[in-house]
Amino acid sequence: MDDYRTVADAVAADIAAGRLRPGDRLATQRAFARHHGIANSTATRVYTELTRRGLVVGEVGRGTFVRAAPPTAGPALAEPAAQRIDLELNHPFADEQSELLAPGLAALHRPDVLGAALRPLTAAGTPAARDAFADLLGRSGPRPDPGRLLFAGNGRQAIAAALTALVPAGGRLAVEALTYPVVKALAARLGIGLVPVPCDEHGMRPDLLAELHRAAPVHAVYVQPTLHNPLGVTMPAARRSELAASLGRLGLCAVEDAVWSFLAPDAPPPLAALAPDRVILVDSLSKRLAPGLTAGVALTPPELSAPVSAALRSAGATAPGFALAAASRWIADGAVDAVVAAKRRDAAARARIAAGHLAGFDVTADPRACFCWWRLPEPWRADTFVAAAARRGIAVTPAAAFAAGRGSAPHAVRVGLASPSPQVLGRALGVLAEIARSGPEDICAE
Repeated sequence: MDDYRTVADAVAADIAAGRLRPGDRLATQRAFARHHGIANSTATRVYTELTRRGLVVGEVGRGTFVRAAPPTAGPALAEPAAQRIDLELNHPFADEQSELLAPGLAALHRPDVLGAALRPLTAAGTPAARDAFADLLGRSGPRPDPGRLLFAGNGRQAIAAALTALVPAGGRLAVEALTYPVVKALAARLGIGLVPVPCDEHGMRPDLLAELHRAAPVHAVYVQPTLHNPLGVTMPAARRSELAASLGRLGLCAVEDAVWSFLAPDAPPPLAALAPDRVILVDSLSKRLAPGLTAGVALTPPELSAPVSAALRSAGATAPGFALAAASRWIADGAVDAVVAAKRRDAAARARIAAGHLAGFDVTADPRACFCWWRLPEPWRADTFVAAAARRGIAVTPAAAFAAGRGSAPHAVRVGLASPSPQVLGRALGVLAEIARSGPEDICAE
């Protein structure tokens, strides 16, 4: 068998079938040649062909490895039957993030280090993880006491544990009138009623929170002070101070969701820094690094540590040791800061694309965020606009997904900017603008 392409096809088939998996190391070219009964020069051509196809990657001094499937570019935008462009999911990605993160895993190749990383952990994690995440949270405010940190498998689990600790089944949770859809789902699963609090351009209104609480007491508050999802609003320092003081007067605790705060390094200090005994701050790595590496962290007041820890333990939601070990090294060696810097540049570039294509419309968008809030022009309704966009192969999120109350949701959509390639994003936004400038009757007549 001297046709190198035939041999390469056989290896490619093994990769496609899963017999060779991403990360598996191939034999040396000399050993490969002996095994297949081919010349060393033919083996070299096989490996070159596999590399050309993007199936393997060579690492100097280590060998040749099966490559993970490269991220595919967003689908091209064409006619109404085009492949779907997802502007609902919103996972920021930096082209260089894998290269930045890979070196930090080298120490975990040692059996003793890997063995320690694979042991089960409590919600308190490890001393190294507590110190590293205290440093990470200290990027956006005062460095917290590492002893106040608890760890979950992801940010959603950390939020669920905080809500479980603060609000009993049948209790009431105050939230922004437009809130994170996952919190709506968690509240339904936990038997918690949501109380929508009106917001203005600065975020949640503390005076209206107080009115609602006096009328029918709530047990806790959930709030997103920095780059609120979906509005993109960042609460100014004065409003944060007002809200912190209000929590104290009302005797309430809050869950502060800081998942998007890494994109806004100049935001005011977190609410948890102003009311450390009344705020559980929740953050995670899924947006900051990658959704495939999840670890959630909760900065918890000492008196709430036990109930939050118990909620994590009973739900089987404590963080895996491997994720914490890897994240701790990435924080310490600067990889997290490098990935975050790249994602900030990418988010800003995408925000500029959106600003250009949606100019003239009623859009709320922070130039640092990778999503925007679009109040649709008359006579569009959110549901008909979403349907019209879907017919053109584009998915956006209607306001109803975020509405916490029973009343009618505004005629608006959230547009996620992070998932497709910048080129596809620009074309998709151009199509959405074209739809918005047309009337629903025009679209239905097509």
